[in-house]
This record gives sequence, structure tokens and C-alpha cells, in this order.
Amino acid sequence: MRAFTSLSAFFALLFTAGSGVAQVNDGQWVSYRDAYRAMVAFEKYGKSKHFIQNHFQVMPQDKNLAPEGLQLSLQGKGTSVNLPLDATGRTVFPLLKSAYDENAALVLNRKVSQYVFRPRISIVVRADGVYETGDLRSACEEALAYQRTVDATLRALRCTGVRFVFARGMVDPGVRVRKGEGEALTTQDGPAFPGDPYEGFRVVTYRFSAAGEKSHVVTQNAPLAINPIYE
Repeated sequence: MRAFTSLSAFFALLFTAGSGVAQVNDGQWVSYRDAYRAMVAFEKYGKSKHFIQNHFQVMPQDKNLAPEGLQLSLQGKGTSVNLPLDATGRTVFPLLKSAYDENAALVLNRKVSQYVFRPRISIVVRADGVYETGDLRSACEEALAYQRTVDATLRALRCTGVRFVFARGMVDPGVRVRKGEGEALTTQDGPAFPGDPYEGFRVVTYRFSAAGEKSHVVTQNAPLAINPIYE
């Protein structure tokens, strides 16, 4: 059984040191062109993706390190763009033809061989913190449908729920299923995304009802990310 999968084999191959961003080197830069080729696949995907989004993530390989203090930028002859990273190490990736043509550098303020660079699919966070369970299921299905296009091993899996990711140290993120007074969901420590070495975030898992029962999941605090669970 494979639980909580969200990274395709293709992307894993492309964005780990020693394979694909093979221009991951002992310096402080990686190839923008290699990253572009992986990230543009989501933009070209023609099926439904109303509830999901794609980011570029930088994550330390050391399980004791959170992605704090990292600074990423895109640098080229005619390009200079800062790419702010959120608490999970993600940034909005700019798809710039000019930067692709000159193969600009993604520059990190750390030794890049000690980091993993990869796309991350997640579910869009709502400003009001109220999620219809039917929408969460649809979001998970959208994510799985997209990732099956780049990873055939996901064809045997199905959507079973979602995971809400919160900042480390948060005792009670306040995630509840709205039924009567509201059923609180359990919080535990875990990674922001499956396969991330660092597991110091606070995560809350919501499992879909087998009967397809409709309700709402309500978050008192805004999550850093919401991820689909496939099993």
C-alpha cells in the first residue's frame, strides 16, 4: 500500500541530486531550463485543475533541517528575479521564455548538492477556512488524475483523504469537521509533503467517508499546505 503519495516518479528522477537537475552541482545554482521542462507540464495539462496548484520546492536533504533561511533567485544576462520561499520551501515558479533560452541559473544561498528541487502539487487554500468535503474529494481526484499522466504507478491508487499542514509548534491548529458542535481532528508531527526529510510540521489528516457523506472541514488557522492522500 502506498499512502499520501504526491510526487511522480518522473519528477523524483528529474529533481534529485545525482539524476536529472543533473546540473545540481557543488556550487549554488541549478539549471532553470531543466526545472522549466518539468514545471511547464502542469501548465499545459488540459483537464480539470480548478482546485489544485503547482509550486517549485526546495528542501534540505538533512532530516534535522527545516527550509528556513533559504533564498532562491533566478539570475541570467537579462533576468534577475527573487523567488520567495514559503515555510514549506515552495515558491511560485516563473515560466519565462527568455530565461529558458539563455538557460538562466536558479541560485540558492546554500550548497545545492545538499538540497532537493522538485514540483509539488497541492490543494488551493481557502481564505474563509471552510472546505466542503465534496470539494476536497474533487481536489484530490484532480491531483491524482494529473499525476497519473506522469507516473503510471499511481493508476492502482485511489483518493482516500487530505492532509492539512501547519507550522511547527502549533499545539492545536483548530481543524474540525462541522457536525453539530464540531468533531476535532487529531494533530501530529509530520512532513509538509510526502518524501520530505524534515518531519517537524504539524499535520492533520481528514479521511473521506466511504458513504460519501457531505459535511464541511473548518480550519481555525490557515494551513501552510493541503495535500491529497492516495492509497
